Amino acid sequence: MVKRTSFEKDDCPIARSLDAIGDWWSMLIIREALFGRRRFGEFQKSLGLAKNILTVRLRSLVDQGILKLAPASDGSAYQEYLLTPKGRGVFPILVALRQWSEEFDVHPEEITTVLVDKQSGRPVRKLELYSEDRRLLGAGDTALKPRPGSKRARRVSA
Repeated sequence: MVKRTSFEKDDCPIARSLDAIGDWWSMLIIREALFGRRRFGEFQKSLGLAKNILTVRLRSLVDQGILKLAPASDGSAYQEYLLTPKGRGVFPILVALRQWSEEFDVHPEEITTVLVDKQSGRPVRKLELYSEDRRLLGAGDTALKPRPGSKRARRVSA
């Protein structure tokens, strides 16, 4: 397997995130865990992923603190993969990816599910970004600036 370049030490939080969850199998494993899958065999069956690739991805997700291993809930000798708070934090990212695909997919009619609120049964509203004073923001309304005390902030001021 080809060794990927690591972005773990990159100063960009997007690059760092992609280092942890940036390949499609990892994102799909997290999606399945959010659907309640917990065991190796469940992930393998639902994704149709080769066992060796699944093993590597699950190990990486555990190493990243996105999943954790726990004794099987049924008391058997198996272990289960459970989402950590960090893993559950991927949910809005998956929703954003889903909504982006629903909006821009060439064949949206082939998407067979709709994300709904369990309580009301109604579709989930599109994610939006708001300022602290509740203004709706687009990409043109945002900018990056150095974080106070960061290495880059010191370089910029020096």
